Amino acid sequence: MNKAFVKESEGQDDDDLPEHLALPAGVRNYMTPDGYARLRGELVHLMNVERPSVVQIVSWAASNGDRSENGDYLYGKKRLREIDRRMRFLTRRLDIAEVVDTSAQPNRDQVFFGATVTYLDRAGDEHTVTIVGVDEAEPLQGRISWISPVARALIKAREGDTVVLRTPAGVDELEILEVSYPAPQ
Repeated sequence: MNKAFVKESEGQDDDDLPEHLALPAGVRNYMTPDGYARLRGELVHLMNVERPSVVQIVSWAASNGDRSENGDYLYGKKRLREIDRRMRFLTRRLDIAEVVDTSAQPNRDQVFFGATVTYLDRAGDEHTVTIVGVDEAEPLQGRISWISPVARALIKAREGDTVVLRTPAGVDELEILEVSYPAPQ
């Protein structure tokens, strides 16, 4: 059957979702204001710049005649599906987002969402991480998801506390050296 007559399922987007971006059932999608703005900016860029540009290319390629061997047309249609899939994903994530103003945290000596924490592990290595939303996490840049094992171990601890981190690699102890939040605006 021709691809044009096969309807893609609506739930297909969730199957393609990387595991680290999937939200566990019943968990809220917390985000910092910066993370929300970044995702919103990406959605606006896709809608207003990238998609219209690709539509124009596909339209031009379609006007050239035979579409079966037209690389611009075939690639453009594939790129449009990718853009539309990303736009649906971003729209759903932004719809369920709960933006948390981390600068307004009243308990600034305790670890909560949005905190930047410096800690020592058992080996004596110092690490600094910021606890952010699932969609904002970039572990190599020190931005970890609030549902990650390290963040869960750190949550509600205070400066000077030692917490236990349980991972598949074993048990580690983390000594919290410093907790900070963005300055109130």
